[in-house]
Amino acid sequence: MRNLMLFLIMGLFFFSCGRKEKVAGDPANSTAAEKTDDQNAIAGWEEIMPSVVKFNSYDGDRILETGQGFFIAENLIVTTYSLVSRATKIVFTPLNENVKYTSDKYVAVDRINDLVILYCDSIKRRPVELFRGTAPNSAKTMYISAASEKTIQLFSGKLLNLATAKGTKLYRITNCVQKSNFGMPIFVSNKQAIGVAFSAIESYEMQSFAIPSVFISQLLEKKDKRPGTLASLRSGANEKIAAQNRNIKGLLLETDAGNITVRLLNETKEYRDNFIKLAKEGYFDSLLIHRVIKDFGIQSGAADTRYAEKGDIVGFKGPGYTIPAHIVPGLFHKRGMIGSPRKPDTKNERLRSDGSQFYIVSGRKYSDTELDELEKENSYKFGAAQREAYKTVGGAPHLDGSYTIFGEVISGMDVVDQIVRVETDNDWRPVKDIRLKKITILK
Repeated sequence: MRNLMLFLIMGLFFFSCGRKEKVAGDPANSTAAEKTDDQNAIAGWEEIMPSVVKFNSYDGDRILETGQGFFIAENLIVTTYSLVSRATKIVFTPLNENVKYTSDKYVAVDRINDLVILYCDSIKRRPVELFRGTAPNSAKTMYISAASEKTIQLFSGKLLNLATAKGTKLYRITNCVQKSNFGMPIFVSNKQAIGVAFSAIESYEMQSFAIPSVFISQLLEKKDKRPGTLASLRSGANEKIAAQNRNIKGLLLETDAGNITVRLLNETKEYRDNFIKLAKEGYFDSLLIHRVIKDFGIQSGAADTRYAEKGDIVGFKGPGYTIPAHIVPGLFHKRGMIGSPRKPDTKNERLRSDGSQFYIVSGRKYSDTELDELEKENSYKFGAAQREAYKTVGGAPHLDGSYTIFGEVISGMDVVDQIVRVETDNDWRPVKDIRLKKITILK
């Protein structure tokens, strides 16, 4: 019933999107005065048309998604990351022409805000000007499109507010954004782009949003000097990158409570490579330590925590993918180990791990009697070394055999212990926010 309801919502939304709010330059239903108004309205937009592109994303020769993007530097195009997350290339065409161009590289990605900046070496265009600061509520919002013979169409709406939605900060707008137009620029009256458009179901209602231009500007400042391939954005690493990751000494986790240094395990290389990739992208920067449980440990890495406000229920958004479980014999949840959480078995038949969240075990000490009971409950046999560790050092033995371990703390367990003692709400979120400020790779 719930899925049917969502389907009907989407149908109604896209049906309403089929109606033009305003078509500039179309004389069919216009008086002379309206024609003049339309001509005034489209003045200057012809200069922006070449900087907005339509594209198809491909995995090899297989088409994946259709969307839009726009130039923010003479050879850089911004669009939504989700449109190219599984792609090896995009084939795009500017709105004012029919020539096709190809891009298979990127210079920056922000998975949390769903943005990617693509690199194009086959064409250069004048960049669209980005709006600086926060656009005001009720501002007129517009997007452009091309009809037959490249006639400019101008569609208008209104900015409702800047809200926390989909795990980030987004402009809510009244413009109807269809799936094929995801990634297009949304403008205000000074022809500056306030963000990248898309639509999604939020609170059981189909809504249109714009990813704020401030996030685009921030991502542009962090762009890599050397473009990477779109294929490298997908989970996993090539052998060259994997070899480099094997030699990394550790990672420094800077938190509001102090620093924690960790080592990632080569036995679980797919988790090691994934964690390092996200750390290099800045994915973990400013995320909350959103779950703290006494006698267990701390948890972070949830994408919906960077902009979370007091009272928000968090911990449900990842990077857009999961990772197969990798239970390594001999690795167990003694104090200081790092593992990957996952959804409950009833919602996760393949027992795949979250793509970005991780926990650090502080744990407690267990008696032989308690360990015997856990063996019966979980149908799992503890080895002699495990029993000795859980009785003398402590840990979380109830997780053994079910959750992937991929690292361990080298130093900073005192910081973990300090965090574990903080006051939390009923969902184990600290009452006073504690953030993972950034992760530095120690080479």
